[in-house]
Parts: sequence; C-alpha cells; structure tokens
Amino acid sequence: MSPHTASPELPGLRRIAALAVPALVVLAAEPTYVLVDTAVVGHLGRTELGALALGGAVLTVAAWLGTVFAYGTTARAARRFGAGQRAAAVAEGVQGSWLALAAGLVIVLVLQVGGPPLTRLMAGGEAGVAEAAADWLRVASLGVPGLLLATVGNGWMRGVQDTRRPLFFVLGACGLSALLCPLLVYPFGLGLVGSAVANAVAQTVSGVLFARALFSEKVSLRPDPAVLWQQVVLGRDLVVRGAAMQGAFLGATTVAAGFGAAALGGHQIALQLWMFTALAQDAVAIAAQSLVGAELGGGRVAGAKAVARRVAGVGLVTGFAFAAVIGAGAPFLPQLFSPDPLVHAQAWTAWPWFAAMQPAAGVVFALDGVLLGAGDAVFLRNLTIAAALGAYLPGALVARWLDLGLGGVWAALTLFILVRLVAMLWRVRSGRWAVVGASR
Repeated sequence: MSPHTASPELPGLRRIAALAVPALVVLAAEPTYVLVDTAVVGHLGRTELGALALGGAVLTVAAWLGTVFAYGTTARAARRFGAGQRAAAVAEGVQGSWLALAAGLVIVLVLQVGGPPLTRLMAGGEAGVAEAAADWLRVASLGVPGLLLATVGNGWMRGVQDTRRPLFFVLGACGLSALLCPLLVYPFGLGLVGSAVANAVAQTVSGVLFARALFSEKVSLRPDPAVLWQQVVLGRDLVVRGAAMQGAFLGATTVAAGFGAAALGGHQIALQLWMFTALAQDAVAIAAQSLVGAELGGGRVAGAKAVARRVAGVGLVTGFAFAAVIGAGAPFLPQLFSPDPLVHAQAWTAWPWFAAMQPAAGVVFALDGVLLGAGDAVFLRNLTIAAALGAYLPGALVARWLDLGLGGVWAALTLFILVRLVAMLWRVRSGRWAVVGASR
C-alpha cells in the first residue's frame, strides 16, 4: 500500500468514541478521587487544604513523568499494532514498565529527603502549611512506583486499542482510595496523613494490577537495551515538554502561595477542577494517539488526517460544554470544597479565566493527542518551552509584581493555552507531522 493511500474505512466519530469513552472513565476516576480528597481535607481547615495544594502539586510533577512514559509507549505501541505487530507493541509496554519502576524508586528517595525543604520554599512564610505538606508528601510519595507502572500500563494498552481492562483496574483502585480517605482522615483520626495513606495504597494496587496484565501477555519480560534506549530518546523530548508544562502549573501554585493561605486554597479548588476538565478532554486525545499511530503505522496518511480533523471538532465542542458548566457552577462549586468564605472569594477571582480558556484547551488537548500519536515530540517540546517561557512566565511575574492576585495567575495560564493553540493549528495544517511506518 502506498503511504498516501487512504484506509478502506477512515476512522469516524463512532470509532473515536469507542476508544475515548472508556478512556474518559479511566481519566475521570483519578481527578474525581482528588476532588473527593480535596473536599474531605478542606473540612479539616485552611492550613490542611493549603498543605494538600502544595503536596499535591509536587506529586503531580512526579505523576507527569508517568504520563510521559505512557504517551511515548502509546505512540510506539500503536505504530507496531497498526503494522500488524501486536507482540512487538506489548514489548514496548514491558520496556516502558522497567523505566517507570526505576524512575518511581528514584522519586521516592528524592522526596523523602528533599520534600521538606521543597515545601518550605514553595510555602513562603506559611510555616504551618509547609510542615503539614511535607508530612503528607513523605507518605503519599510511597505510591509513586505503582502510579508510574499504572500509567505505562495504560499507555501500551491504549496502543493496542484495549481500553476495557484499564477501566476495571483504575476504577477498582480509585474506589478503594475514595473509601479509605474519609475513613482514615476522620474515624481513624489520622487527619491529613490519612489522605496520603489512601493515595499510596490505591496507586500501589493499581500498579500491581497493570503488572499482572503484562505477565498474562506471555511475552519476554527481560529488559531490552535497544528498545529501552529508543524509548529514552523519545522520552527525552517528552520529559522536557512535560517539565515546561508542569513548571508552569507548579509556578502558578507557588505564585498563588505568595498571596496567602486563602489564595492558595482558592487556587487548589480551581486547579483541581481544571485538572478534572483537562483529563476528561484528554480522553479524546488518547483516542487520537491510538488511532493516528495505527493509521501511520499502517501507511495511511489520509486516515491520520481524518482523525486530526474530527478530534479537533470534538475538542472544541467539549470545551464549550465545560465552559458553560463551569460558568453556571460559579455560585456553588467552590463551597463544595471549603467552608471558608475567604477561600471562596479567592476562587471566584480565578473563575472567569478558568471558564474562558476551556474551548481553546479542548482543541489543544485534541491536537496534542494527534501529534503525540504521530511521534512529533520535538515540535511539542519546542512549542511548550516557548509558551511557558514566552507567555506564562512573563504573565505570572507581572501578576506577582503588580499584586494582581489569583486572577492574574489564571490570566497567565490562559495565555499559555492560547499560544499553544495557534502553533498547533499551524503544525497540523502543514502536514509535516504525518510520517508513516512501524517506527519513527
């Protein structure tokens, strides 16, 4: 088949939905639990909610590394799968899991030693918040190896277009965590640390389930230096891209902390709702990764471009839907997570920007999936760095210097999204991302 020959049946909305809907449930499970966690901890007090914001932000930086492994594994596995090489696609998951396990153990060691000074740095003058965040982080970090194994497991399963097993694995682990969190925090009297224990237990259980799935595939589990190196090369660009992206959001939390504990609590509420909407929209991106990788792996450029057009439209529609829900929920959503009126007031200053960015973010996430599925990692790396340093950072500094508060922080985050939107639209239209073959 010629590289420019269309597949007999181009992937349509039904095929996108068949992959996106189970992925949506998987993606929504974790942020739904985080929202429950935020609501449970928020009723302990302002200090505990601020501590969860700081500790959660640090752990999110660790979690994005797993997402990097997952995206790289999905892209490589999907190309192998599209070329009819399922065993080779699963083997990508084996090598990704070795990388994830090694990285998870290193992160645990780093956070056990470096967590307290890091939370003190982020908290500024809020010593109580910093100490509570460090205690939470020491315990919660023990679940990082399981978390990274689970994200890589999601990655290779998406590559072979298996979205059913991850659905049960993730829902089971998050359900366990959602049950444990309120029990450990209140009846067992562990307070904030109970939240960390629930996190660590759920992430470890999830990692074990995905590891068992690899055993059931009957493929070699030995490390393959050649494939490991190829994944490291791809991961290098994705790690830099992810670092720039997470640096923007971690920076936003740090700037918010400078405006006081109430602003930090308000930021935590808006940020966790943002993460919920972002991961929900990312379900479309996951379908795009799998389908674009398979189409290009099978030599079908027309099919890959059809996926790009369709997922961009879906992303725009879902973005407007989220904007409407967030706007309508402004009077009562913040009150679900904290009884503190000062926290509510701070959250409302971020709300207009939070709602307004949703349509652009929907398209950005969809096209991000297209380019990730194509293995266009160098472009994504360069774009994210440019948007973080050229758009978000100046905006955040202005917000801090001019004392614009939480609204200024979220205005800078909106600019970060818009810059990426414009560049991605240009890249997809150019067609230079559509490189065919079982590997790139």
